[in-house]
Amino acid sequence: MSENKLSYKKMPIEELVVLSQKDDYKALEELIKKIQRDVYATLTYMAKNNDGISDLTQEVLLKTAKNITHLKNPKCFNSWLNQIITNTYYDYLRKEKKHPETVSIDYECEPFNLSVKIEIPDKKSKPIEKCITSECERHIKSAIRNLPEAFRIAIILREFQGLSYEEIANTTKTSIGTVKSRISRARLKLQEVLKNYI
Repeated sequence: MSENKLSYKKMPIEELVVLSQKDDYKALEELIKKIQRDVYATLTYMAKNNDGISDLTQEVLLKTAKNITHLKNPKCFNSWLNQIITNTYYDYLRKEKKHPETVSIDYECEPFNLSVKIEIPDKKSKPIEKCITSECERHIKSAIRNLPEAFRIAIILREFQGLSYEEIANTTKTSIGTVKSRISRARLKLQEVLKNYI
């Protein structure tokens, strides 16, 4: 049993997709495990803040699992998944526009905050390096989140997901020229904002 589980872990995504389409639920489970971190990371850059990202991630993973049999070419899985991520995010934005932002009244109840913060040491890098890296990462994420929405999505799909201009054009339902222009302008804006940090 453990050998079988291990073999699923070693499988490339394309193979897991093919098995998932044949109702192999263990392959589907492993596929979801492999993509969930990337889906979450992509959404953290797309969204202006972290509110609801866990729910959005779950929604994307659920749609992926439900619709895996509709994917005609397993080689196009990444492009197909990014289409789901982007469409789910756009649906979320449309819903958000209907509901104005609210502030939780529990926010200032500090004395009753029972959450415990546990620090786990990271042995991979020294504290100062870790601090500089996380500070830099924070500025990059902030800069990306502050880009206009169309630029933000185009640059994320290109730089983080590695999609081609054609795939991004299909995902965002725009022309390749528009995609190239958005990515170019996004890069210029990021260079300008981050020139003191990078």
